[in-house]
Amino acid sequence: MRYLGGLLLWLALVAGALAQPAGDPTPLQYRDRAEEARFHALTAELRCVQCQNQSLADSNAQIAHDLRREVLKLMHEGRSDAEIKQFLVERYGEFVLYRPQMEGSTLLLWLGPGLLLLAGAVVLVLHVRRRARSVPASAADDASQEEREW
Repeated sequence: MRYLGGLLLWLALVAGALAQPAGDPTPLQYRDRAEEARFHALTAELRCVQCQNQSLADSNAQIAHDLRREVLKLMHEGRSDAEIKQFLVERYGEFVLYRPQMEGSTLLLWLGPGLLLLAGAVVLVLHVRRRARSVPASAADDASQEEREW
């Protein structure tokens, strides 16, 4: 009997672990195709705040379902894309945007990759020049002499 209770408890825990969150029960209702296209374009530019590596359009997280509904509600209220983005930024921070605006706090984000690439090129050039200077002149003359003999 004791083992049966343990088995039932274990099965309940496994079933709970394997359970998937409830999906979005009702589909979103668009007024027309233009609104649907605008909605999909806008949600593709927004990042899911839970998944962090998926757009709001691609995420299956419950918060993504809720935010998609919120975006559509704001669209129905007549807000522009910029106003909707600003609403979400105020609520969740700049992270919600895939392309944050260029300002002081995001300057490194925008310029960092280029600066890193430039620094790597400078290091490479300095290394090649230093190496070229360290080769003795006699070794370079010997190498050119051997090429002429062939």
